[in-house]
Amino acid sequence: MSRLNKLYEAMETLRKEGLPVNEVLEHKANELEEEIIKKEILPILTQNIEPALQPVQRELVLVVDYVPGKPLSVHLSRKRNFTADISDAKEIMVDPEVEHGKRVVNKDEKIQRGAAKDMVVFFPDGTIIADEIAAETLLKVVKKIGVSEVRRVVEENNLKFCKVPVISNRRDTKYGRSQKDLGDGWLLITHSNNLMKKTFIEKVSDILHLGIKVTLNQ
Repeated sequence: MSRLNKLYEAMETLRKEGLPVNEVLEHKANELEEEIIKKEILPILTQNIEPALQPVQRELVLVVDYVPGKPLSVHLSRKRNFTADISDAKEIMVDPEVEHGKRVVNKDEKIQRGAAKDMVVFFPDGTIIADEIAAETLLKVVKKIGVSEVRRVVEENNLKFCKVPVISNRRDTKYGRSQKDLGDGWLLITHSNNLMKKTFIEKVSDILHLGIKVTLNQ
């Protein structure tokens, strides 16, 4: 939570100096708070509260009212769609666990993959990313574009490799070793061939109007 703490401190310093806290800082604080809830707090709640609620046979909504420095307050509602009455209500969920079927592979079968170093990514600002390993190229491209921006595109367009969201907040049981750490709990799955990586980058570029070009040397 160090990034969030630093942001809080910066905002508090501005207030003490009589300077306004702009919308950019407020928005960033909201994003970091939501990330912490999704990646750190929500898994704990799922593991502990869900088993405790199993004796309850009817649907309900529990609302946790958190005010720093005060005792936690929990409210119960039977109205499932109560959030419709709250303009800024947002559902926060951890990415669901992916179920992978078992695939029988012929021992003589070979997986055809493109040469990793043959993928080159060109940005309009002149930046060229072409790592010796394609997975690292993809990682650097995502970081340059911005993890939060790419994650938004992934969510809105259901972009996946091997059934796993390309950027996820859950370590996959099967392909977890191919998920690269992006920081702040986000993971980038790189288990894909070069054409899949190229298609993904171009899709993100088109949606965000970035003008990125990707070439594959055959």
